[in-house]
Amino acid sequence: MRANKPKALRGAAALLAAAFVSSCTPPPLNVVGNVDLDRFMGRWYVLASIPTFLERGAHNAVETYRREPDGTIATTFAFRRGAFDGELVEYTPRGFVNEKSPAVWGMQFLWPFRAEYRIVYLAPDYSVTVIARTARDYAWLMARTPELADAEYARFAALLRELHYDTASIERVPQRW
Repeated sequence: MRANKPKALRGAAALLAAAFVSSCTPPPLNVVGNVDLDRFMGRWYVLASIPTFLERGAHNAVETYRREPDGTIATTFAFRRGAFDGELVEYTPRGFVNEKSPAVWGMQFLWPFRAEYRIVYLAPDYSVTVIARTARDYAWLMARTPELADAEYARFAALLRELHYDTASIERVPQRW
């Protein structure tokens, strides 16, 4: 005959399990409160990232946005593969802005799939932005100029750490123009 566990023991085990799960699950990924999409459009230099497999080894990476009449964002992501004189690679995904928040987009590289794109930091003068994902797998630091001070990179790493990213994967993107 099997003895039943007392209710208190079952309750404690449930609390421990819930605490373990909540400690493993990062908190929600908040986005900036307001994004003026017209100001956000244009050329952004990708200065550091936790890169996708498509952009590993990127040099002179640039992301350019243009609003379309239908409300989508025409995007061009271009870089040199492996070196400053490497093969020019260009992707042209389309951004779909969330109706409730212009800081949340679906970036579509291949129909019908949309990758999450969340603007988690945007300088008041629109000079620097950080893009992240709820899965905490990829992130990008972009600026309007191809250079930033080391302190800016340090702030980027600190922000990603606060957002529960593994910052050991951050790579600087070489820029030489």
